[in-house]
Amino acid sequence: MNAPNDNPAPRGLRGWWASPPRSGMQRIIIPPVYRHLRGFGRVAIAAGIVLVGLGAATLVGGSFTMQAVWWTAFWLVLAALNFATAYWYLAIARSASART
Repeated sequence: MNAPNDNPAPRGLRGWWASPPRSGMQRIIIPPVYRHLRGFGRVAIAAGIVLVGLGAATLVGGSFTMQAVWWTAFWLVLAALNFATAYWYLAIARSASART
């Protein structure tokens, strides 16, 4: 099967981080997340929806005061970051499945 010294398992931290093979910006995604991109993308979408709801509740509950507006903006920025991350994860997952 394999040659005597041909071990397909990754060696050390560098080998673990390098598996599975990735290129470019995909390398900044940690390996456990990269192995389950669709699941983490869905979790990021759910978290974004929760943050949008939190922003709406903060705005309405704060009676549209300036402090409530700032907190709402904070929650909505976090929601936008979650949606952008989810889009990125799902785009990578979609392109990876097309290559197989």
